[in-house]
Amino acid sequence: MVAMTGYLLESAWPAITRLGVEFLTRVEWDPVQGIFGALPGIYGTLLTSVLAMAIAIPVSLGVAIFLAELAPNWLRGPASLLVEMLAAVPSVVIGLWGLFVMVPVIRSPIERWLGQSLGFLPFFQGPPFGVGFLAGGLILAIMALPILTAIARDSILAVPSSQREAMLALGATRWEAISQAVLPYARSGIVAAAMLGFGRALGETMAVTMVIGNGYRLTPQLFSPGNTMASKIAIEFNEASGDLYIGALVELGLVLFAITLVVNLLGRIMIRWMAPGQRVGAQQ
Repeated sequence: MVAMTGYLLESAWPAITRLGVEFLTRVEWDPVQGIFGALPGIYGTLLTSVLAMAIAIPVSLGVAIFLAELAPNWLRGPASLLVEMLAAVPSVVIGLWGLFVMVPVIRSPIERWLGQSLGFLPFFQGPPFGVGFLAGGLILAIMALPILTAIARDSILAVPSSQREAMLALGATRWEAISQAVLPYARSGIVAAAMLGFGRALGETMAVTMVIGNGYRLTPQLFSPGNTMASKIAIEFNEASGDLYIGALVELGLVLFAITLVVNLLGRIMIRWMAPGQRVGAQQ
């Protein structure tokens, strides 16, 4: 990490010295004029990642609960294998699938229906392009799903059987035992799964680049084409020329690296904060 940080700082130093702190707050990105701003890239990265987690966490938690607690034995093994195999699919393949299969479905009927039904909200305004923040969030949710599901399932399976048996002995239903005994006991593992999935979504490049479009702007409209920091680097790095242009792209990577590090540190703090309560509950 120290070596990577040193390399990024050295490569980004021309942009850091010339652009200063304004690089983080500026909206424009014009290599011809030597104007570079990271704010739309930061915004797009956080927006698509949060959208991905809003979709992936409920789905993956439901799948994990089903696989660990409810699925019959003949289905549990094959279904778990299928979920884990999704993580082995290369991101460029998922991006191609998203571009040719998912994007047309998002354009119509999903975005058309959302625009007609919820068009009074700023999130669902604008023409249905198909590519955009919504498509980027969905593709990231698909890519984060196997990580979230696998870790959450293992955390639920690690809960001692005595927790379930005690709740059932007190007259609780099966769902009450899961929701009030199993999930609270496994919450630190579930939070760890969520933070790892969020970190995966923040740094994903190829798949989101293929479906998010190429609009460098600040807008609440989920239908609008956008960019993440990773997709901006992937799109423009090959054509970048000059120390300032290359330095600006590397500094964009440095900002992404810092955000990812902060997210992982916050996840570690949350897990340690939840762990003592888990131990107390286990003792009781």
